Amino acid sequence: MTDESTMSRRRFPPSPRSGRPAEERGDSVEDRSDSAGDRSSAGALPASSTRAGRFVPAALILLSAVPIVMGAVRLNELTGGAAITPENARFFAVPLPVVTHILCVSLYCVLGAFQFAPGLRRRRPGLHRAAGWLLVPCGLAAALTGLWMTLFYPRPVGDGDLLTAFRLVFGTAMTVSIVLGLAAIRRRDIARHRAWMTRGYAIGLGAGTQVLTQLLWFLFLGFGSVPGEFARALLVGAGWVINLAVAEWFLRRRPIRSSRTPVGSSGTRLSS
Repeated sequence: MTDESTMSRRRFPPSPRSGRPAEERGDSVEDRSDSAGDRSSAGALPASSTRAGRFVPAALILLSAVPIVMGAVRLNELTGGAAITPENARFFAVPLPVVTHILCVSLYCVLGAFQFAPGLRRRRPGLHRAAGWLLVPCGLAAALTGLWMTLFYPRPVGDGDLLTAFRLVFGTAMTVSIVLGLAAIRRRDIARHRAWMTRGYAIGLGAGTQVLTQLLWFLFLGFGSVPGEFARALLVGAGWVINLAVAEWFLRRRPIRSSRTPVGSSGTRLSS
């Protein structure tokens, strides 16, 4: 037997688990590289990843702080017997939609922020899934009550047809995004699940960015300058557009390969 034939036979080292070569066990290159990635992620995370994992949820919660506080003030009005004015009369007439909207969107924004922490998904996948099952009904309730209020509450002063159209479009888009995200995870398609849930969350967080867009208006034109119907619609719509643009940038900056694994007729996993 020559040295060449010996090297050819010993090219694939035996597995410490089964004693058989990797090729005979049917392990694909993707399986081995994924295992190596899992082992490496089990160690200490880089400092930059740890900082990002803390910064992103904190920034998202901070962005939603003003709308949440304003929602709490509205709830206090409804439960504390505040005076009825032309601005809040529609809420006193039919309080259930606005109360449901405030509670659900507040929980959706705060709890949803932690879904973007990579460390939580790695270390506590069960907690990530449990939070997701709570966030889905909260997000849908927030979107659907928002649509209901747009359609059936009397239109407040300053809200024109364009703003109404924006609310209907983005409220529908949020609902569709959450439904598509839920359908994707039921197919074990993690990539599309994350993409659609990120888009739905970006729309749900729109009120926070709308505070910033309207603040810029007052900073540049003065606090005595009240935007008209058209300008107000553009400022509110810009909040949703900015959030979706950032979400798309985030998704394309960190593309996630679909983890869905096709199954052959014999029930074995097929490598992509």
